[in-house]
Amino acid sequence: MKVARRLSWVVAAIPMLWACDNYEMPPVIPQTGAQLTDPAGGSSLVLEKEGAEEAVISFTVSAADFGTSGEITNTLQMDLPGANFAAPVNLGESKTNLIDVNVAELNEAILAKGLPAEVAANVEFRVRSSINLPLSPIFGETTTLSVTPYDATTTFPVMYVPGDYQGWDPANEMTVLYSENFDNKFKGFVHIIGGSREFKVNETNSWEINYGDDGADGTLERDGQNLKVSADGTYELNVDLTAKTYTIGPVRRWGIVGDATAGGWDTDTPMNVFDKATNQLKITADLKVGAFKFRANNNWDFNYGGSNGELNAGGDNIQISEAGNYTITLYFGPEGVASYTLTKN
Repeated sequence: MKVARRLSWVVAAIPMLWACDNYEMPPVIPQTGAQLTDPAGGSSLVLEKEGAEEAVISFTVSAADFGTSGEITNTLQMDLPGANFAAPVNLGESKTNLIDVNVAELNEAILAKGLPAEVAANVEFRVRSSINLPLSPIFGETTTLSVTPYDATTTFPVMYVPGDYQGWDPANEMTVLYSENFDNKFKGFVHIIGGSREFKVNETNSWEINYGDDGADGTLERDGQNLKVSADGTYELNVDLTAKTYTIGPVRRWGIVGDATAGGWDTDTPMNVFDKATNQLKITADLKVGAFKFRANNNWDFNYGGSNGELNAGGDNIQISEAGNYTITLYFGPEGVASYTLTKN
């Protein structure tokens, strides 16, 4: 019986082996990404400030090949050498082989990456191609250009955050979130102190395009219900405008701490006054000769120190050389930049 079973198995396996021997793999369709051809790799671009708001640079790209027909959209992306396009900036897109990029926007994007003005630096470009079919985008080879940006104050794209805390004023240019990578992702600190603690996020400094959350599920809906937090304090707000999602960080209650303050190095003196016009926290207090820092939530997880109006996370103690009554402000800007003022009354 055992021999018969083994023979039966062998006989049954023969057709399977024959079928496998004749099986043909499906053909692999080759795909070729688009590549920047003009300016050519190694070329130099010197950006000029005069007329930059209207001027464009036309980048020429080769044709992408998805191995099938369809409508292709090419997007020119930029990042720093060695970054592997981990956070690429989309400079422009086109359905042709020409992609026009505004000079001022290119200059802002380069400065936002931390490159110095008036200095030639290598920048990497690539082309992202997508097709109106259920196929993944493809990327062309990287092209390196030498780019010299002009000196200009970087103006980040912003989203406005009107709310009860600042008088429901969408035109307030200070209470905003910043897209530091020009990628439609916005973040910033919102000081929600007093009132209903309700707010919204707007694309412009009007109510034309505003977002709320109808289901309190972290998803934004146009003209949706007001967003809300449960306690007074400072919150880090992140908005992904492309995905229409948002997150609100834990509450931080800022104060000053140090031997120059009433609470010494153990207890924060709260900064509980919010100036909505300047988006600053304020405090007026008597200070002794000594030093102080800014600290959140009465612990050292989040603290700032520095000098001459500039602050750094974990920075040096701020020195007070003369006792007296002082007005102190704290401000958070883009790129995590924090600053302060110290005025003796």
